[in-house]
Amino acid sequence: MASMKRPRLATVTALPGFILSLCFIDGSRYNVSLAEDVVKLPGLKPLQDDDIFAGVVIADGGWVVEWPAFDIQIGTDTLWLDAQAQTAKDPATREFLAWRSRNGLSLSLAASAIGLTTRTVSAYGTGKRPVPRYIVLACKGWEAEHQHR
Repeated sequence: MASMKRPRLATVTALPGFILSLCFIDGSRYNVSLAEDVVKLPGLKPLQDDDIFAGVVIADGGWVVEWPAFDIQIGTDTLWLDAQAQTAKDPATREFLAWRSRNGLSLSLAASAIGLTTRTVSAYGTGKRPVPRYIVLACKGWEAEHQHR
């Protein structure tokens, strides 16, 4: 199996209920629900049709999934982060990863946003360290502040 510094996909399969079955190049597998996003985000509205959703393909050498007929793309980094958030064992980790995903924050941007090191953000994201409640509150505060701008 290939090592993975950044998430890259080997395969993708659409499942019922707006779920993508993902296999990354390192062999890790996740099912990621896009149900909430497909309903909520206007740019994903065409994917509400089951037949269209089923037309997902991998593009750019595994760096994105796309629905070519509708010019809809989702980066593999985003899907990996969503997978981590949806499978995290504790609520604080789920909230932390969901915050990163919602705001499109890389490790370094997330670290800078709330005053942490990238190593700490990485450890929180992989579950190597538990996410303290005050970090979740800092994320919520950062998000509230940036929504008013």
